[in-house]
Amino acid sequence: MTDTATPVTTPPATAAKRKATAFDANPAKAGWITKVVLAVLCILWMIPILGTFVTSLRTLDDVKNSGWWHAFTPSGIRALTIENYQNALSGKGMGEAFINSLAITLPATFIPILIAAIAAYAFTFMEFWGRDVLFLTIVSLLVVPNYVAFIPINKLYGDLGLSGTFPAVWLAHIGFGMSLAIYILRNYMATLPKTVIESAKIDGASHFQTFYKLVLPMSVPALASFAIFQFLWVWNDLL
Repeated sequence: MTDTATPVTTPPATAAKRKATAFDANPAKAGWITKVVLAVLCILWMIPILGTFVTSLRTLDDVKNSGWWHAFTPSGIRALTIENYQNALSGKGMGEAFINSLAITLPATFIPILIAAIAAYAFTFMEFWGRDVLFLTIVSLLVVPNYVAFIPINKLYGDLGLSGTFPAVWLAHIGFGMSLAIYILRNYMATLPKTVIESAKIDGASHFQTFYKLVLPMSVPALASFAIFQFLWVWNDLL
């Protein structure tokens, strides 16, 4: 009796790693055409910024007589100066204005984040009467233009003696940014795993401990995003 040998089948060789094409759907394997297009877009985006910076290093006569790209000629390079920055920081009051801008922008950024984070936690993880109605009311304030409130706010500040003070500007920017901050943070906190919050409650953690040790660290991306937006809005308003 003879044994029949069973043929051994070898698995097919794996295909060679696919090379990136000119138009590749995978961003990690983008082709050279995509890279060139992105590089050109980045350069075009940076040209106005470069032109503004170069113009700031030129004299007033050079700015009036020629374009900023003439600064890259030998004569233009020799004519570059930092006198404009010296005059702005010393003789024109720009240094004091810059400090005042920071003194207004930083508190007007951090205070609404702190208050909105606490409010967003309450709207997300706490049950109380009228929670949804109050949240919709706060969000609906986003449709109210900021400029509509200027005259009533100025009259109120005049009655309270706050006109021309830092707290007056802080309160205005805090009020204008609070609705958006609560909306962003509340929606982000709603995506956090509820099991973590429930585990903290089982372990006997208070609302403050849950907020400070769990929710707040997990909400850093949303906090950072709103901080950037709020800082830019306040800073540009001061300009």
